[in-house]
Amino acid sequence: MNIKNNVFVVTGAARGLGFAIAKDLASFGAKLALVDMNSETLKAAVDALSEYNVEVRTYVTNVAVEEDVVALFEQIQQDFGQIDGLVNNAGITRDGLLLKHKNGETKKLAMTAWQPVIDVNLTGVFLCGREAAAKMLENGRKGVIVNISSVCRDGNIGQSNYSAAKAGVAALTATWGKELAQHGIRVGAVAPGFINTEMVQAIPEPVLDKIRAKVPLRRLGEPSEIAHTVRYIVENDYFTTRTIAIDGGVQV
Repeated sequence: MNIKNNVFVVTGAARGLGFAIAKDLASFGAKLALVDMNSETLKAAVDALSEYNVEVRTYVTNVAVEEDVVALFEQIQQDFGQIDGLVNNAGITRDGLLLKHKNGETKKLAMTAWQPVIDVNLTGVFLCGREAAAKMLENGRKGVIVNISSVCRDGNIGQSNYSAAKAGVAALTATWGKELAQHGIRVGAVAPGFINTEMVQAIPEPVLDKIRAKVPLRRLGEPSEIAHTVRYIVENDYFTTRTIAIDGGVQV
């Protein structure tokens, strides 16, 4: 797919990976619908993208709420007249062990940690993917959906919720790619490893050193490297159903 003048929806777009992906697409002339929960950081993102002279609109939406997502894509369709691509990037973490047993007492991972991560990281991907694909079909346009999974899709200590959601995202990618190919819609995913985002930068340096030591390339990935891979999926018309790991060779 050609990126220039096509309309891409990016969720979780105000900062981190989402912003890096939006910036990369803008540099190739994409029109952007940026979705996030924070209006202030969305405004800052638009300001930062102004140098590319492309159309950028912002939408404050909770991707885990069905009626809000349906309304979101209706509004984007009205504003741009088309939807050509979706990058399903929005995500949260609520880490914790399944069980903690100490001094004869057992503490369980709470539903308040489990459910929000499943709602945003998996249900949100489902809802946005469904609505984006529906608009592409209604418009009679070919399209592409890129989901953001994670190296943790294979399981990671303290991340039952996150790992389950990201494994689900990889499964959705394979399923949708097979279902939607007949309509000219491709679906791929990127599974990042440890990436140098604001969230990771807040980790104490001694802990970061241990993380880097796990990575064969001995460094964190850069957001721009994830964005580059997203763009590869968008531009390569023979790519669908697969999840690409960009993780420096790490195994969690």
